[in-house]
Amino acid sequence: MSESIFIGGGGPEQNEAQVLRLDRANRHGLVAGATGTGKTVTLQILAEGFSNNGVPVFCADVKGDLSGISQSGDPAHKLHDKLISRAEKIAFDDYDYAASPTVFWDVFGEQGHPVRTTISEMGPLLLARLMDLSEAQEGVLTIAFEYADDNDLLLLDLKDLRKLLTHMGDKEVRNEVSRTYGNVASASLGAVQRRLLVLEREGAEEFFGEPALRLQDLMRTTRDGRGIVNVLDSTRLINSPRLYSTFLLWLLSELFEELPEVGDPDKPKLVFFFDEAHLLFNDAPRALLEKIEQVVRLIRSKGVGVFFVTQNPRDLPDSVLAQLGNRIQHALRAYTPAERKGVRAAAESFRENDAFDTEEVITQLGTGEALVSTLDDESAPGIVQRTLIRPPSSRLGPATDPERRATISDSPVLGQYDEALDRESAYELLLEREEEAAEAAERLAKEEERAKAEAAKVKKRKSSRSRRQTPTEAATKSFLRTAGRELGRYVIRGILGGRRR
Repeated sequence: MSESIFIGGGGPEQNEAQVLRLDRANRHGLVAGATGTGKTVTLQILAEGFSNNGVPVFCADVKGDLSGISQSGDPAHKLHDKLISRAEKIAFDDYDYAASPTVFWDVFGEQGHPVRTTISEMGPLLLARLMDLSEAQEGVLTIAFEYADDNDLLLLDLKDLRKLLTHMGDKEVRNEVSRTYGNVASASLGAVQRRLLVLEREGAEEFFGEPALRLQDLMRTTRDGRGIVNVLDSTRLINSPRLYSTFLLWLLSELFEELPEVGDPDKPKLVFFFDEAHLLFNDAPRALLEKIEQVVRLIRSKGVGVFFVTQNPRDLPDSVLAQLGNRIQHALRAYTPAERKGVRAAAESFRENDAFDTEEVITQLGTGEALVSTLDDESAPGIVQRTLIRPPSSRLGPATDPERRATISDSPVLGQYDEALDRESAYELLLEREEEAAEAAERLAKEEERAKAEAAKVKKRKSSRSRRQTPTEAATKSFLRTAGRELGRYVIRGILGGRRR
């Protein structure tokens, strides 16, 4: 029997324990339910379970509550009695309070270690989504990346990209780039520059730079074999939803690109929880959706499990939902026709249980209760079961600021990311080239000025000599003037013709 994570049991219709098999956890999963139904606690107990089994976890903490996973549960907590009662009701005999080994991260470096990546690592496709560019503007950005690669220009932070776009705005450079890579319209280039300014004001400037996040630092285990729970503080990041979703998508794509193929391991190498998952798919262009679907489909062979956490399964495309084998469905509301349609669709996605009406039960579930279906040893979805979710061993609620600081100070990555680096990159190289070009232009202008001055002196000397005439030159010029007048009269008369005989 494979190792597993205890999810819960003891629902009104059955008492069978519900577990998530570790050797099926890389087949991905879904945690769904309306606000206040217990999704965050479900995420918390799954993260604890993976950690206890030596599997590192990465999860986003959108509301701040998940930070409590770093602290042990407290017998003095007001919900202590309810937690103990829940554990007894579902026959969770091994229930005890304990903290999980935690590393806090924060894109803005305020509530955890800074998380950074470089412009080059992000790439033009994801950056175009982050900047909300049109197809033509995305094309210009792609050309900018190609130009940078071909000219050995490192794009590390936003000032590098800003400098590159300014450089390409020069008429001569733009014409050269257009001849080599394709047309670069000045209007599109200007639009990209404006969107870059908006991106900076949203706080993305702190996200791009070095030292960049090393994926190995997300896949650590402790000396006693427990997996590290990496908590990304997203309480501020969620206010920039496009940055939030693009960052998590970048992280997924980096895992997909860097990790080797492992097939179906006994347990995942990393489990990734994507909270507020609907933000990933909102307004995403078709090309990007296809990339997301491809990553989700193939990343399981790299030993990575992805769990999407969202309010309604309809928030995810059908092509992605079809790949989520493990499902935990909390209560849904059904006040409107659209909501009732969503409840029906959620119910139909489960393998039917003859003991109850799944569609009806979804609207009746209490807080901390869910419909659960996980993959069995044949990788087939189990019959849906009404389940009481087990209580967490770590704290229900957020960690305090002193507790968070203590956790950060004891972190295995302390000092690796806290100070930003700014090595020579596109900004410095282009600035240096501009200065060299300006100096060369100044030298050329001075040389041209000297040449003009020398030419003026030569002309003046020649002009001075030409004003002094010898007697012979004067006589010759007088003769020529007289001859010219006579010839003029002859020609005129000749032209007039018949009057002169």
